[in-house]
Amino acid sequence: MRRSGPTALAGDRHWRGSARLAVSCALLFCALSLLVDWDAGGLTPLRALLWIALSATVCAVLLPQRVSAGPGWLAVRTPWRRRVVRTDALTAVRQYDGVSSHLVLRDVHGHRLELDPRVLAANPLLWHELDTGVRRSLERGTLRQGAAVLERLGHRIDDETLQAMLRASGLS
Repeated sequence: MRRSGPTALAGDRHWRGSARLAVSCALLFCALSLLVDWDAGGLTPLRALLWIALSATVCAVLLPQRVSAGPGWLAVRTPWRRRVVRTDALTAVRQYDGVSSHLVLRDVHGHRLELDPRVLAANPLLWHELDTGVRRSLERGTLRQGAAVLERLGHRIDDETLQAMLRASGLS
């Protein structure tokens, strides 16, 4: 069965705001560092170039990962690279907790992807695409490790969504 029209992609709906904040912080850093250096009387073209390069580095560090998904795949794009895994052919899922909690997904093709589980919690369409792919992986028998991790994450996301709906409706 063929679908008509282009396939709808799910993406992180909060990415643009986070990217805007990263660029704003980098521009503010650039403006303030140039202003302070100029006020101190030491601003030269070489130093200005250095401050601009440092500001670009700040922007690259602060820029969040861009997560998108479609039928059977999940992608994470950083300023340097793009990683894609087949969610319908996953072999392992691990969650690492700590200061920076993240999920690590591996597929049968050897591809590996890391992402923040909060992105999935904040974007139901991304979670739906991942969950659908995980169910296919379980049906095919490729997912050997991590089904319990995704089940716990799914329950947490469902609980958060339910609480948000109750707060929005005034029942909570």
